[in-house]
Amino acid sequence: MASSTIFPSLNLFQSKNSTKLITSTRFSGSRQQLRPNSVKCCSKSATAATEEATARQITVKNGNDSLDICRVLNGMWQTSGAWGRIDRDDAVEAMLRYADAGLSTFDMADHFKWEAKTGYNPVRKLNPNQIQCVITEDNSRSIVKNGNDSLEICKVVNGMWQTSGGWGRIDRNNAVDAMLQYADAGLATFDMADIYGPAEDLYGIFINRVRRERPPEYLEKVRGLTKWVPPRVKMTSSYVRENIDVSRKRMDVPSLDMLQFHWWDYSNPGYLDALKHLTDLKEEGKIKTVALTNFDTERLQIILENGIPVVSNQVQHSIVDMRPQQKMAELCQLTGVKLITYGTVMGGLLSEKFLDTNLAIPFAGPPLNTPSLQKYKRMVDAWGGWSLFQTLLQTLKKVASKHGVTIPAVAVKYILDQTAVAGSMVGVRLGLSDHIQDTNAIFSLVLDEEDVGSIQEVSKRGKDLLRVIGDCGDEYRRA
Repeated sequence: MASSTIFPSLNLFQSKNSTKLITSTRFSGSRQQLRPNSVKCCSKSATAATEEATARQITVKNGNDSLDICRVLNGMWQTSGAWGRIDRDDAVEAMLRYADAGLSTFDMADHFKWEAKTGYNPVRKLNPNQIQCVITEDNSRSIVKNGNDSLEICKVVNGMWQTSGGWGRIDRNNAVDAMLQYADAGLATFDMADIYGPAEDLYGIFINRVRRERPPEYLEKVRGLTKWVPPRVKMTSSYVRENIDVSRKRMDVPSLDMLQFHWWDYSNPGYLDALKHLTDLKEEGKIKTVALTNFDTERLQIILENGIPVVSNQVQHSIVDMRPQQKMAELCQLTGVKLITYGTVMGGLLSEKFLDTNLAIPFAGPPLNTPSLQKYKRMVDAWGGWSLFQTLLQTLKKVASKHGVTIPAVAVKYILDQTAVAGSMVGVRLGLSDHIQDTNAIFSLVLDEEDVGSIQEVSKRGKDLLRVIGDCGDEYRRA
């Protein structure tokens, strides 16, 4: 079926005196210098031909609901970052020229962060009789919930394990600047832990800058998910409270958005005591949602049977490690608990950087010089080895090239499409490198049946890691 609308990109970065060519509309500095045959999608004069107006506009409707829009929509994704700095006044002038030329339908979304950053809505300056604003569905966010407890998060979570050491020196100011850049681009959910070095402190500095430098509504999208990884001691109410208060103080928040609980030894049932105390703190308002990390299916069921309202379980999950789909996902479907995944790009192994490399030859390939690369290389070895992994990378590259994205984007999207998955972690090396544009491409990526089939075919050729390693989190508890 032929498309009824087209989305050209708005160039809001040029000077207001620059010449622009938009479809068949030309601008030369002044709004009064429009060509007489310019495309117009707003109301035309009474003498305009009906068929010409029909060619310019279309009506979308369902029952009694309808809206006339221009068939060429001005897309405003480019205001969300990575296309260059936007001058507010120049941008508004550009929007006026588009509208004056009849191109008066603008497409935006709540996660296109320019309006949030400036606190200013340029459409308010335009004639309300000329403008239609089409708000698109936000495919970048999901909700984790249990009963009355719920939390909306970004589907791609910024993982801050990389702040704990081993990935390069972190400069505090540069790191916080980078966090703001991620959040400004709509990637505003950050995952950390009490044991991730300065991660919680960095979040505290970041959230204070958000409070000072961004409008109040900006905070509604920012999320800080932290973990508590206690030592093997008795879980008293006072001990739990003291530790949660430390995280609240470091993150400078009255209530933690999510507390994800880890436990080392299942033979010690103290994890139930700790979770009950955490639930009490939730009732007091010090925690918004209680969650788990690295728990297996059996213990998740026990916890739920004890009335602990956990909303999610954070587990290792990638195209190589499909264990969560073998047992955990079924329980999640029955109970509503969601999965937040890490290791989804395997520390960077699932990327173009490692395509067509041979690590068996010393110095022939990229160095495995971070803790995550070393960890996930061991996972590759357990799954099927480097040769099979190269076959997987080649398959992913073919899919990525087909869609104009990167291998990591395909790897993350594949896992986001799995049963019960609410979000997937992508590690961030704050102030050292970024992947904002590549990450945002995930939200518009749609893997078709052929893509999924080709990936599954290679994935299933590897060993069953449930048999090799055990259930989710068992890699941390093996003798």
